[in-house]
Amino acid sequence: MILLALLWVGTVGMFVVHVRNQRLIAAQQAEGDALRDQRIKELARRVDNFQNGTVRMGEDLHELRAVVAPLPEKLAQLEQRDPSSLSFAQAARLVGMGASVDELTQACGLTQAEAELMSKLHRS
Repeated sequence: MILLALLWVGTVGMFVVHVRNQRLIAAQQAEGDALRDQRIKELARRVDNFQNGTVRMGEDLHELRAVVAPLPEKLAQLEQRDPSSLSFAQAARLVGMGASVDELTQACGLTQAEAELMSKLHRS
């Protein structure tokens, strides 16, 4: 009888220890779960921020494409326009590349005096 009582007390004691350990493990697991959930929320927030930034960059890129798209056509038009419509700035560039007075009068439609003046101004 005493042996059964001792076995019963020992079993109850082990059960109490086991329940206490299970509660401790459950509390640690709940704490770990809370930290994990917090980290998941933080990562989700960061992903949203990156996504919003990417969308804004895409919109900006779309606007830039709209601005840049006509440039090749405009450049081709500039390259193909009538040489007689060249401006004084373009004549100055030609002088910088070594164009003569005669070449300036022919290419830019300048008078002889204008071509000589451009030549003197930009060579000195």
